Amino acid sequence: MIIQIITLTTKFILKILDLYILKSYLIRLLSIFSICMLIFIVQTFWLFIDELAGKDLDLIVIFKFLVYYSPKLIPLVLPLSVLFASLMTFGTFAENYEFVAMKSTGISLKRAMVGLFFLHIIIGIGTFYFSNHVIPYGELKSYNLRKNLAKLKPALAIREGIFNEVGEINIKVKKKFGPENRFLTDVIIHEYTPNDENNIVIKSTSGELKSETSDSNLQLVLYDGNRYEEITSKEDLNNPNFPHTKVHFEEYTMNIDLSKFNNVDLDEEKYKTTFRMQKVDQLNKSIDTLQRDFNTEKEIFSQNFQQRSIIAELLKSSKKISRKEKVPNNILDFIENDRNWKVPQIINTSIEEINSQKRTLNNKKLLYFFTQKRINLHIIELNNKYSLIFSSLFLFLIGASLGAIIRKGGVGFPLVLSVIIFLTFHYIGLFSKNAAEDSSIDPFIGSWISTLIIAPISIILTRRASSDKGFINFDFTLHIFKNFINPLKRFQKNER
Repeated sequence: MIIQIITLTTKFILKILDLYILKSYLIRLLSIFSICMLIFIVQTFWLFIDELAGKDLDLIVIFKFLVYYSPKLIPLVLPLSVLFASLMTFGTFAENYEFVAMKSTGISLKRAMVGLFFLHIIIGIGTFYFSNHVIPYGELKSYNLRKNLAKLKPALAIREGIFNEVGEINIKVKKKFGPENRFLTDVIIHEYTPNDENNIVIKSTSGELKSETSDSNLQLVLYDGNRYEEITSKEDLNNPNFPHTKVHFEEYTMNIDLSKFNNVDLDEEKYKTTFRMQKVDQLNKSIDTLQRDFNTEKEIFSQNFQQRSIIAELLKSSKKISRKEKVPNNILDFIENDRNWKVPQIINTSIEEINSQKRTLNNKKLLYFFTQKRINLHIIELNNKYSLIFSSLFLFLIGASLGAIIRKGGVGFPLVLSVIIFLTFHYIGLFSKNAAEDSSIDPFIGSWISTLIIAPISIILTRRASSDKGFINFDFTLHIFKNFINPLKRFQKNER
């Protein structure tokens, strides 16, 4: 009866303890994740500010772009948030001696981490489905929206001292003044012609914008100027001196059609097949197709290259050699034995052929490099979806273990330590993936190397934190140092 009561009490305490740890951790995780996500979104906005600024975009369009782009930030923000939150949570527990109270009741660090361990397994699985469905959709929307925004020209604004492209003309003004800068001085206009040549130039001392620059038809009135037009004919195409006409005007009205200015469909989805837009099954299919086509192309090129080889030509056109005859090592000896060949002509032809084949090989080498890089990018993207499951889990173990070891909560030292660890993890993965793109290392290894490095570290730190051994065993390190120094001291004494 007493044992049953103790068992039930222990289970009840563990449930309360698990809920307490889970609540403390989730509050920090959600807070840190929200702050980091906001920081990275702002950084994304500044990263693309040149593509967004000056195009008279609505706030809704900018908001849509940031929303579509933000799923790509999850694989970067989530591991950092997990590491920082776990380090803060368990560091606070250790600092407030809550782990001491747990251990006094027989609850070890590993048992305290069990609930969060299974939570991160669920988070990892959810992250996989998120990266397999939401991120490709966000990439599809953001990539196409970005391409469509690139087609937009800067918002119509006539700036002083430079040529401004407005509809079918290029206009330059020296100064703007008056209400809403409607009045212009020293106006120079170049009109576009069907042959895309600068044949029409208009100059005036002043001008006035009669309508708003946002209207579909812009009315521009010029005062006291001249209109110059070069006259060309088919007969005088080679004549560098073209006649021109000159017309003076007191007042000249131009109606500029702006209806097609920035007429771009921002919702158009023209690009749908990049590797970041594909799911796991689509990536597997693309990798198989690309690899099969690549192997077939290399095999065909190899056969054609061997058939076009100058050696093959010589052997075919020269006398037939029986199987018993030995082909000479020097092709010149082989040629001189045949009276029908002219040695100098063959040498020159061979040199030209070899140079041609070298150029062909170099061109194919560059083409195959980009083809293999495209295949590697698909493989890396496929493995990234799986490696993200384990990276967050191992970073949680590292953060929880270090928090219990350093016994420091808050946002001071834990923040610095978590940033250092995360940057090390992130740049190892970044450099390895860059190396995997150009086949310096295997793409599979490049995708997993950062996760494989932190996996044993997380296990070692968890074991050391559970056994209260600390981050580094200084006694063991000092013992190794003494074992190295003592023989040197004995050797010096013997020398003396």
